[in-house]
Amino acid sequence: MNEEKKIKVVLLEPGKLARATEIDASLAGMQKTVGGLIEPFYPFEEQVCIVCNEEGKINGLPLNRAIRDEDTGDIADIIAGTFFICDCSGENFGSLSPEQLRRYTERFKYPERFFRAGNDIKAVPYIPERSPER
Repeated sequence: MNEEKKIKVVLLEPGKLARATEIDASLAGMQKTVGGLIEPFYPFEEQVCIVCNEEGKINGLPLNRAIRDEDTGDIADIIAGTFFICDCSGENFGSLSPEQLRRYTERFKYPERFFRAGNDIKAVPYIPERSPER
């Protein structure tokens, strides 16, 4: 029996609060999650990475979250489109620990709006609007 492997990740979608969830750990499942070819990005000191759409910026996907330098807090990059944060200590992408799920969900909790201020780009977190209950 071929059981689909799931991994626990922090999912970040443009305009939505960060959330811990499980995704399909197959290549096709991860590509479906980010909406295209996957690209790992390693901005963190611990063995955790961002997996995003390789062509997110080129394809004009909505800007999602700023990735900040851990020392200075300056914006190092901006991820476009949906992405997830997972463990990358092994051969394959894996689940985050419960503590990592909590920490990265909190760190990237709020979606951000981006604007130009002189030669800089600024990121401002905001609380997404709730859709009215019917």
